[in-house]
Amino acid sequence: MEVFWIATSKKCNRIILVHNHIGSNLTPSDADKRITNKLQQGGVLLGIDILDHLIITEKNGYLSFDDEGLL
Repeated sequence: MEVFWIATSKKCNRIILVHNHIGSNLTPSDADKRITNKLQQGGVLLGIDILDHLIITEKNGYLSFDDEGLL
């Protein structure tokens, strides 16, 4: 619910999810994949498209779920 709070209050219909991994590991965990799937399902109910989910690290840049075919 917290993830969509700003989007719903601003009447947004698209969002990009972002979270960080400590260190340099960009590999999405099973938990990352599960929460992304659940958030996509919630977005469908709310009419909010998840455009991407980014994992960022200080050393290795980022990983895009969309680029990796995980969305």
